[in-house]
Amino acid sequence: MIWRLLVSGGLIAAMISSAPTLARADDYQHRVTQVLLATPLIDGHNDLPWEIRERFKGQFTQLDLRSDNSHQKGEAGQAALMTDIPRLRAGMVGGQFWSVWVPVDVQGFEAVQMTLEQMDLVKRMVAQYPNDFAMAYTAADIRRIHKAHKIASLIGIEGGHQMNDSLAVLRQFYDAGARYMTLTHTTNTAWADSATDAPKHMGLTAFGVEVVHEMNRLGMLVDLSHVSPDTMRAALAASAAPVIYSHSSARALDDHPRNVPDDILRALAANGGIVMVNFAPAYVSTARNQWEADHAAEQARYSSPPYGGLYIGQPERARAAMAAWEAQHPRPVVTLAQVADHVEHIAKIAGIDHVGIGSDFDGIPDTPIGLEGVDRFPALLEELMRRGWSDRDIGKLAGENLLRVMAFAQKVGEGLRAAIGASTATDVSKPL
Repeated sequence: MIWRLLVSGGLIAAMISSAPTLARADDYQHRVTQVLLATPLIDGHNDLPWEIRERFKGQFTQLDLRSDNSHQKGEAGQAALMTDIPRLRAGMVGGQFWSVWVPVDVQGFEAVQMTLEQMDLVKRMVAQYPNDFAMAYTAADIRRIHKAHKIASLIGIEGGHQMNDSLAVLRQFYDAGARYMTLTHTTNTAWADSATDAPKHMGLTAFGVEVVHEMNRLGMLVDLSHVSPDTMRAALAASAAPVIYSHSSARALDDHPRNVPDDILRALAANGGIVMVNFAPAYVSTARNQWEADHAAEQARYSSPPYGGLYIGQPERARAAMAAWEAQHPRPVVTLAQVADHVEHIAKIAGIDHVGIGSDFDGIPDTPIGLEGVDRFPALLEELMRRGWSDRDIGKLAGENLLRVMAFAQKVGEGLRAAIGASTATDVSKPL
């Protein structure tokens, strides 16, 4: 594999070794700082754009990202934002994929329009804070922007439903700046199965394979977070370029359908791709995953609309019953150390070249203790250093692995565009 030649040839090692001389081995904070001065820390997934749309109607008149918003609660009990510029700076974030998600119940032309609106929101946010953000479209852009002491801002589309089954729309999304697309979100598309829906296609349809091929041709990263294991396998078999998981964790440690099984981690190593570890507590902790399932079942028991529930139509009684259940069943604690366990497991099974960070900040209701916001990324890296990770390995996790995947996907795209034209496939129902 070409990507293995690049790694073994010492290109990435040379970049890391050019960093200033590091402090003693146990000075973890200083070591992390030095690594992140040389290598941009790149987070694969942050949902701040949707929060801005929902809480602030897509406007920046009531939101100042230059202020620390960690203690400012939203309306109607919304949690405080996990992202702002002071905390991004404190977390030494060098590159951020901003998610341009739209709900799965938004379909067709409306989904396309809403996606474009969210892409516009990201670009307006970057323009609003030019001293801190700059748009990035390539690995080289990220490195250049990082050297300029700004945060490289990239766009990721979080659901294949957003392209409305149109490869022409997919191409226009890429031209507008999107650099990855998650093949599904929480439900199946007409051409790919989701991890959290009943299987319909047993992976990808023929059109789904064509989507992967067209993304390869564009140089657009194929994101397998949210897809079923069969879809993962089909996409890995179809892709000519390394794939990503923008925000997923290890299924061997937490049997959540959103996580990646070990056999697929091994296949990912052969593909050259990367799993960017998610901080969502239910994806990190088996106990928390089980608690959330029990909690949802208990809610349905008391107030399941429109017909069921012991206290349907009696919201006060339902709330009191839930409060009593929660008092007897406290929510399990999830920690930064457990996130580090997922990082280490993926590195063990797939290899150190195939793991990254995909926090899902501002897309999750709460976080593991120790990872409350974007300022806390260095704490995770310090924990891994305590476990024996070298500065070079921390650099790979932080950003070098993702930069390598991006650069290789771009090179694959250049070759494919020189060889073949744009796909005009339209038949979404044809089986594989």
